[in-house]
Amino acid sequence: MHDTLAAPATRRRRAAPPATPAAHWCVGVVTARQGERFAVVSGAQALQLQRAVGCLLEPRPGDTVACLHTEAGGEGWVMAVLTREPANETDGPHRLSLPGDTELSVGRGRLSLQATDLALRADQGLSVQAHDARLTVDSGEAVARQWRMSAGVMKLVGSLLSTVVDRAQHFSRHHLRRTEGLDRVHATHLDCEAEQLLRLSGEHALVNGEKLVKARGAQIHFG
Repeated sequence: MHDTLAAPATRRRRAAPPATPAAHWCVGVVTARQGERFAVVSGAQALQLQRAVGCLLEPRPGDTVACLHTEAGGEGWVMAVLTREPANETDGPHRLSLPGDTELSVGRGRLSLQATDLALRADQGLSVQAHDARLTVDSGEAVARQWRMSAGVMKLVGSLLSTVVDRAQHFSRHHLRRTEGLDRVHATHLDCEAEQLLRLSGEHALVNGEKLVKARGAQIHFG
């Protein structure tokens, strides 16, 4: 005979999952806000709810909202803002908000933002990165305490260029300038210095000194 092991009289039962409190949907009106919680009245119920992460539009007192809450004393959330009275819109623009770092990602296709006025504001830094960038405006203005631009090739094309600065500095290995019309410099003192050769050439050359014209050199040739 072969020895056999008798099956245990009782078997271990699997632990039952904790009971999930029953949740109820309701529609209510926001009456007040205390920090991150909202006081909502739905019929005879007065609820204290928090805003769900998926509810991007911040509720305001007077808004009609959709709510999901558990039994009395349990958790509850404002799931969405259903309607907002026109009088409530005078408190400011609609505000979409999320806690913490947020990233908006479009896997395929394009993302377009269209508005009558569009404003971007960053308290610390603003970074824009793209392979190609285009900016087309009728008129523009940029104001900065310090401005620095670095580019391998820069080209400006326009009908008028006007600059007003206290001091202008320019450094280049080669500087070529061509003017088809009049090129005029007006200064209190004008100093042109060349380490090797200074050449002035023209069909006619006029040098006019109201009080003094002086030429000095080891050799001076005329003609």
